[in-house]
Amino acid sequence: EKEQNLNELKSRFITTASHEFRTPLATILSSVSLIAKYELTEENDKRKKHISRIKSSVNNLTEILNDFLSLGKLEEGAITNNPVSFRLDEFSKELIEELKTTAKTDQIIEYIAEKADVIVKIDKQLLKNILINLLSNAIKYSGEGKKIEFKTHLDKGELIISILDHGIGIPDEDQQYLFQRFFRAKNAGNIDGTGLGLNIVKKYVELMDGKISLKSKLYEGTKVIVKIPNNK
Repeated sequence: EKEQNLNELKSRFITTASHEFRTPLATILSSVSLIAKYELTEENDKRKKHISRIKSSVNNLTEILNDFLSLGKLEEGAITNNPVSFRLDEFSKELIEELKTTAKTDQIIEYIAEKADVIVKIDKQLLKNILINLLSNAIKYSGEGKKIEFKTHLDKGELIISILDHGIGIPDEDQQYLFQRFFRAKNAGNIDGTGLGLNIVKKYVELMDGKISLKSKLYEGTKVIVKIPNNK
């Protein structure tokens, strides 16, 4: 059964990748061709515009590959839960710094910790993968200048994380399917994505014996809450 699932995943990957890769690769190719034509100093703004398009397309390709690699490893049982102790606020701030390069103009990720200097014992890499995915979604589905709220606190031996965006929101009828593989909400439109991100996040959370829930309102935004046991 596991082998059959992996074969289906590989088949779906080929179909999805051939479709998803085409647009960013075409964008990179056309932008590189145009940059080669801009030789004058006064054309610097045009060069910058196309460099930005190339960066965006490369980020998109990386995201697609990461999603498929993560899902493949999860299906093979190659990922395990290995809790380590670390300081939560420092970890969270470093993560936000990493994601700043992918944020849109004037988007701010506001980190709110209940207390400073909190030490947790959780799988650091799995938590990082979860947060990168959820915060990247908040960035992707929110407009320029929108604030993203990222909160953490401990309650009765659980780490509780909430991420709130003020983006496009998700239609009510689509919300029950969001954690299924390859599913994308109707209003995702031309926004890049594989439909795998939330499915992978849910698998990571369950691997850590945690829970994930989501609330969303169309045109107002989305709030995701993750609860993970703190292995003290």
